[in-house]
Amino acid sequence: MLNIIYSATNQRELPCRPSDAISSLTFSPHSPTRLLVSSWDKYVYLYDTHSGVDQAGSELTRFAHAAPVLDCCFGEGDGEVFSAGLDWTVNQLDPETGKVKTLGTHENSVKAICYNSETKSIISGSWDTFVHLYDPRSSTPLTTKQQQPHKIYSISTIGHTLVIAMAQRSIHLYDLRNMSEPWQRRESSLKFQTRTVECMPNGLGYASSSIEGRVAVEFFDPSEESQARKYAFKCHRQVEGGMDLVYPVNSLAFHPVYGTFASGGGDGVVSLWDGMAKRRLRQYQKFGANVASVSFNKDGKYLAVGTSGGFEDGRPDGECPPETVKVFIREMAEGEGKGKGQ
Repeated sequence: MLNIIYSATNQRELPCRPSDAISSLTFSPHSPTRLLVSSWDKYVYLYDTHSGVDQAGSELTRFAHAAPVLDCCFGEGDGEVFSAGLDWTVNQLDPETGKVKTLGTHENSVKAICYNSETKSIISGSWDTFVHLYDPRSSTPLTTKQQQPHKIYSISTIGHTLVIAMAQRSIHLYDLRNMSEPWQRRESSLKFQTRTVECMPNGLGYASSSIEGRVAVEFFDPSEESQARKYAFKCHRQVEGGMDLVYPVNSLAFHPVYGTFASGGGDGVVSLWDGMAKRRLRQYQKFGANVASVSFNKDGKYLAVGTSGGFEDGRPDGECPPETVKVFIREMAEGEGKGKGQ
């Protein structure tokens, strides 16, 4: 693994930010500078990362929830925005009018949502162990309600495949054209609780991370040859006072062009990895707080990083100091996201 640390020369902070911990952020798959951020302050924020004074970025609008928001995503276009959280609801948000429409509710907090462009559906995963599929174009949006064996922590989708990461290190793969049974049932390669899962943009597999400073790279093809390629590795660990401190890997994001991926951890570090070559490409200058979420924009030119203080920063009460809540936009240099041999 390479240990070169890259400076923050091409990096800047958005001038406007949430007032409490960031739960997720995601760039629009349609516009290169639209960014959604969800927060524990009960709001979803929509930014243009390159508008305003000196193109430093500005807040376009925000949407209120009744409770902290845990996830957000774009839909078929920038005019379709979705969010969910501790108020148990899955909401559709209209950036033009500011209106909020509830698509459906769960029986517990909704941890994760994502949009599938093949089926044009919103998918939500909840701590109530259910996955819901919604058609936001329908007057009766709920189309499928599928119970899982455990509490759901993270979901990701590509093509017609849905990956569901749950408690007890359980992972289910579904074909969205037939949700009656999982296509595959797997046990995570990681020994501790899964934090997040993210599908590869080429549709061949996914990466997952755990609370114990590890990332696994796995493939959908169940053949022995393909499964022999899967692996896991340690990361986001710091040596302090002669002790090896292990941090959770909170977020993963694949580069849309090169297929490399970024990881953000509780140690305040963002690293860039070549999953196929099994090597770290870059480690960026350490941020001042826990990295809660990372996201590449649609062409891979920008990387958004959201930071928030809390337990990972050594605060026993878990409180998030407002000054640690920041959103950074890094402009990637030419070829910065390229993997080995690309």
